Amino acid sequence: MCPLTGDDCMKHECEWYTHVIGSSPQTGEKIDKFGCAMTFLPLLLIENSAQQRSTSAAVESFRNAAVSAAQTSKYNGRAKEIRHED
Repeated sequence: MCPLTGDDCMKHECEWYTHVIGSSPQTGEKIDKFGCAMTFLPLLLIENSAQQRSTSAAVESFRNAAVSAAQTSKYNGRAKEIRHED
């Protein structure tokens, strides 16, 4: 049954009928099935959120490394200035 019209599913004749391959973000089990994009939407939104959290964590880690490197560089620059003043 079509979640949009309530009629019988037209399957491959419908623009919303799609093939999803991957793994479930909730269970980790493999997914390889055809179905309506509208019915896959909750699953895809969960996966999208997980990917965004992963990207955010990577950006934060990179930022922390960049700040640490900048602080080390700044400290090393000051140490050179102090040695030249002596």
